[in-house]
Amino acid sequence: MKEGRIFGLINGSLLAVIGALTLFPLYYVFVVSFTDPAEYIAKQGFVLFPEKWSLLSYRYILSTSSYLRATGVSTFLATVGTALSLMVTAALAYGLSRKRLRIRKPLMLMVLFTMLFSPGIIPHYILVRDLNLINNLWSLILPSLSSGWYVFLMKSFFDSIPPSLEEAAMVDGYNDFRIFFRIILPLSLPAIAAFGLFYAVGYWNTYFNAVLYINDSTKWPLQILLQNILIDSSTSSSGSGAAELMNEQQLPAQTLKMAAVVVATLPILFVYPLLQKHFAKGVMLGSIKE
Repeated sequence: MKEGRIFGLINGSLLAVIGALTLFPLYYVFVVSFTDPAEYIAKQGFVLFPEKWSLLSYRYILSTSSYLRATGVSTFLATVGTALSLMVTAALAYGLSRKRLRIRKPLMLMVLFTMLFSPGIIPHYILVRDLNLINNLWSLILPSLSSGWYVFLMKSFFDSIPPSLEEAAMVDGYNDFRIFFRIILPLSLPAIAAFGLFYAVGYWNTYFNAVLYINDSTKWPLQILLQNILIDSSTSSSGSGAAELMNEQQLPAQTLKMAAVVVATLPILFVYPLLQKHFAKGVMLGSIKE
């Protein structure tokens, strides 16, 4: 009994230390973003708890036209891209889960092939260029429209739905489309919520494809703009950047960087609690068959 308490105490203390080390970078980013510029400069860039809080960095970032425009682009990618990806993934997974589909096995092999082999960056770029999608936001959606791994996971979920439901619907005169939209999708909300969150985070964090396909700074997503802020503390398309702002209002570049990271991260942090209930259930559904 005594040994169990000692083990629990040691285990709890170790987990607390690991948790504190994990959360400290997030805490430091949050604190620095709200630190008064004069205090940050006086303390030479190391602040654990500011004596004076300030919103100057957030006011500057949120008032910058390029930042607001980049946020709109990322929001478009996360909403439209996620909706289209879910529709394509669910439709393909449903088709693969139906044994009456004649070309089921060849399709499964094709999806599996995409998981094992990738054509590489250059063929991807040539394809996007030949489709005239360079400097087009659809170039950030169409190449990432679906994932073979997600298709197989959602197929496993559809396999767990009793076939008797479809047979009863067919007796009532439902065709495959009505069965999919009226029966299968409503039953699949937990799985859709889980994969929707995965897709939304991926589209919101779009960076590499934007570097390859988007040359127009007015169409940059938020992550590209953040990268520019982190590199030279300047917004790409506005006339005044962080370096100039430092001279005018004495705002350190580091507080601007931290504020930009917080603003870019908050939307996803707000979305997760709304989907947490369905997310936890959706991840487990289909993984174990009764």
